[in-house]
Amino acid sequence: MLGQPLVSAIVLNYKTPQDAVRCVRALLGQTKADGVTPSGVEVLVVDNHSLDDSVGVLRVTFRSEPRVRILETPRNRGYGQGNETAVDQATGKYLLIINPDNELEPAGVERMAQAMEDDPAIGILGPQLVHEDGTIRDSYRSFPTLTDIFIKRTFLRRFFPARMRRYLQHDADASQVRDVDWLAGACLLIRRDFFEEAGGFDPRFFLFFEDTDLCRRAWAAGRRVTYFPLVRATDRKHRLSQGGFLSVFTKKTVRIHLASAMKYFWKWRGQRSAVSCQRSVNTHSGS
Repeated sequence: MLGQPLVSAIVLNYKTPQDAVRCVRALLGQTKADGVTPSGVEVLVVDNHSLDDSVGVLRVTFRSEPRVRILETPRNRGYGQGNETAVDQATGKYLLIINPDNELEPAGVERMAQAMEDDPAIGILGPQLVHEDGTIRDSYRSFPTLTDIFIKRTFLRRFFPARMRRYLQHDADASQVRDVDWLAGACLLIRRDFFEEAGGFDPRFFLFFEDTDLCRRAWAAGRRVTYFPLVRATDRKHRLSQGGFLSVFTKKTVRIHLASAMKYFWKWRGQRSAVSCQRSVNTHSGS
């Protein structure tokens, strides 16, 4: 019988079964992904109602692997609720939310989990994300304002480079471990007790801003959000939300992104300074 794992890795698939297979194989190749000790890793793959051959590919590929469970949703539940399909069945102390187009280096889970074990104040921890061409993704950012989002999506970004550098933290040292406002949700290690206390992902977000919102709630709850470049994960360069302002008329994912942005800013209206103050207190107190 498999022992209780320390980490439950969750891979949410939607019509990208080959990416999911590569992601899961990288998880199974982790240095402590043996599944029989408290340091082990269990992998839960959720097919988010792909309506293609995804489930068949995944079940055939991992039919002899006891550490992998394949789950299916009755409908496309979006990013947050799709992942929570697996959270409900996960048994680990930590939740690793990882996109199928990400692959963690072999010692990634072990190092990230150890960092969380060593510092109980960390609620969310994310590795350095590296594109196929070797460039580092700006996965760590300042909490956005509505103006930041608008400028980033329009020609105005060329007139406000300093503001974009602040929001995207382009002047930060990408090689340094540090606390940040929020981390992109492509690969996050989350303390299970915090996630449950916070109520999980906010169901009002179908896609996008779930990560920003969860990190904000972490800081509000006195938990730190930490960028951890001592671990690297490969990450596909193309982003679903990519596109300028005019793409709102042609690209569904851009419209979803902007709708989620409106929900996010409405939810957190008038509370920005309170969260920022809490982060400042936690950071300077060394908690």
